[in-house]
Amino acid sequence: MSIAATFEIEYLQYLDPEGKPVRKDFPEFTRDLDHMVELYKLMVSTRVFDTKSIALQRTGKLGTYASCLGHEAAHVGIGSAMRREDVLAPSYREYGAQLYRGVQPREVYLYWGGDERGNDFQNAPKHDFAWSVPIGTQCLHAAGAALAFKIRGEQRVAVCTIGDGGSSKGDFYGAINIAGAQNLPLVAVIVNNQWAISVPRRIQTGAKTLAQKGLAAGLFAIQVDGNDIIAVRKAMDDALARARSGQGGTVIEAVTYRLGDHTTADDARRYRSEAEVKEAWTRDPVKRLRAWLESKKAWDAKKEEAWKAECEAWMDEEVNAYLKTRAQPVEAMFDYLYAELPADLAQQREQAIALERGH
Repeated sequence: MSIAATFEIEYLQYLDPEGKPVRKDFPEFTRDLDHMVELYKLMVSTRVFDTKSIALQRTGKLGTYASCLGHEAAHVGIGSAMRREDVLAPSYREYGAQLYRGVQPREVYLYWGGDERGNDFQNAPKHDFAWSVPIGTQCLHAAGAALAFKIRGEQRVAVCTIGDGGSSKGDFYGAINIAGAQNLPLVAVIVNNQWAISVPRRIQTGAKTLAQKGLAAGLFAIQVDGNDIIAVRKAMDDALARARSGQGGTVIEAVTYRLGDHTTADDARRYRSEAEVKEAWTRDPVKRLRAWLESKKAWDAKKEEAWKAECEAWMDEEVNAYLKTRAQPVEAMFDYLYAELPADLAQQREQAIALERGH
């Protein structure tokens, strides 16, 4: 029997759930402990931000919100590896990556509060894409950006993120297929948190890994421990370097777990057991990196307490800035759609203004 091709998927991990090394060949960036502390501090900040966001929603001050609890290592690992000139096309919960790239918490609050001005990032790269609630479409946007980079001869990379469920969508397959066919500088990260809302990973696909979907498109593919920020960052560094040097795209599967509900409109207790979630907490990405930093004498309980207090103050300031932001007038929903507003929408605009005045 002849063999047409053989494949294998590498699994990358540096720290076990207790924060202990599982291999000796640590990446060069880990030698800079100040940088590793900064990554840890952002992971903690992201978790505090997430807690504040849920509290805002529960008190009626925010719309439906998608929690990122448990994803901190994957998201900060993605954002910290990118250059400013690269493009990020996120889905709707990659706050750690966005905060690293300069998005302000108040802007996230604005967005989930129903104000599109939250997408007008003041400090983050203007070329980064806005949040994408439609599942998978951001992957096509990233592929288009990657094609533009190749045509222009720019050493820039487009990065998109998607969940395990979203990786079954045609948009994702279309994006990685064109990336492979055209040798595009695209890095697609599947943040596999084990649940596509209420659908578990085990019945979403028959593939042994989600990373191997990249092989079908002709891309480099790797699976990493998504709770190990060192593994995520190393895989991202390598993927970005390959893309910049003309070696094509990569699919990274970051295996993690969604510790909270899918969104604040969800109740995960209805479809998964308490024991499963409790077991997932033993692989907490924040606890893992903290343990490693403590073993290096780069972090301690006193620093932890001081940073959490600083985070609380920072997020309170961001929350207050959001709450003090004056709402746009009702006609704003019409004013940014067309250069010349069609007659039927112009009529609706006047009706909306009249209704608002009546209230």
